[in-house]
Amino acid sequence: MHDSSPSKLVLLRFLERVQERDLARTRRWIVDEERREAERRRSIEARPPVPDWLIEQSIGHHAPPVYVHVGGCHMAGKRSKGAAREQAVRALADGVDPCPHCRPDSRLGYFDG
Repeated sequence: MHDSSPSKLVLLRFLERVQERDLARTRRWIVDEERREAERRRSIEARPPVPDWLIEQSIGHHAPPVYVHVGGCHMAGKRSKGAAREQAVRALADGVDPCPHCRPDSRLGYFDG
């Protein structure tokens, strides 16, 4: 009687090829993830710094500003633009309301003129 099943060595060589293929795939995934991480780091580093002050415009092309914010304020709307300290103080002096959440008037040392 002749045993036609593969030898243990043949089975081990097959297992080795499967594992090498799996290892190669895992290494490709690692390279891809390292590339994505590097891209994320570069995009974070390339972001402009958060401005110190923001002036939020009202709706409309020539509408007046509605709030002055501290840069990074979570309440600043999409129509907010970065401003220099002098611009923020001038906006407050011109009657633009300070944001009640971030209180830029306090941080600027501006108290009603």
